[in-house]
Amino acid sequence: MSDTRILFGFHAVLSRLRQHAASIQEILIDRDRVDARMKDLLGMAEAAGVRLMQVERSRLDGMAGANGRHQGVIARVVDTPIPYRDIHDILESDLKEPPFFLILDGVEDPHNLGACLRVADAMGVHAVIAPKDRAAGLNATVRKVACGAAETVPFIAVTNLARTIRELKEAGVFVVGTSAEATHDLFSTKLTGPLALVLGAEGTGLRRLTAETCDALVGIPMFGSVESLNVSVASGICLYEARRQRNEA
Repeated sequence: MSDTRILFGFHAVLSRLRQHAASIQEILIDRDRVDARMKDLLGMAEAAGVRLMQVERSRLDGMAGANGRHQGVIARVVDTPIPYRDIHDILESDLKEPPFFLILDGVEDPHNLGACLRVADAMGVHAVIAPKDRAAGLNATVRKVACGAAETVPFIAVTNLARTIRELKEAGVFVVGTSAEATHDLFSTKLTGPLALVLGAEGTGLRRLTAETCDALVGIPMFGSVESLNVSVASGICLYEARRQRNEA
């Protein structure tokens, strides 16, 4: 049986229209919203032959839930086949550069996960890896915050994160974890080859076993008065530095 779910918000729906329009069953729009942004979306949906329904905003509010900022647009979609099931699918695929992974150790806030996916897409990460348990999964909020990146960056949820890290290491991937207590810093660490960057959960950082399994631990140099960064901000800094080095190499 097909897995049907909803996407809400302009970024998520437009991204699905551009990439997998055939997977959209219908798009529901706020009948009272007639601005240029909505007209552009309607034109794209009509060109793709997607069914459109104008409904009351209250119906969209009910579908999106209390925390869902739908912006007047919701799409019912059928999930498309996942091109990558596990890390080996990535490692064995025809990559144009050394493998580049982001590992999130227990990030529970869906807004942080969505933001991490967004920056992972921007920096050319081949997959985001996270544990199945005690961590956020791909829900509607994550997809909206990711602004389409949840549809483009493979998200691989694993049962045992430490075992997955060991498998990456056996495949020649250099695994670098982030820690405030690390003696080496991000900017002096070579990040050009097969690489997995590991960031911990909000507030607690990497779990002990995860940290012990990494090849190296690095810290992000801090030049102001704050002592820590949000995980999505830290991901952006780490991934950008890795991308900078990889491009120069």
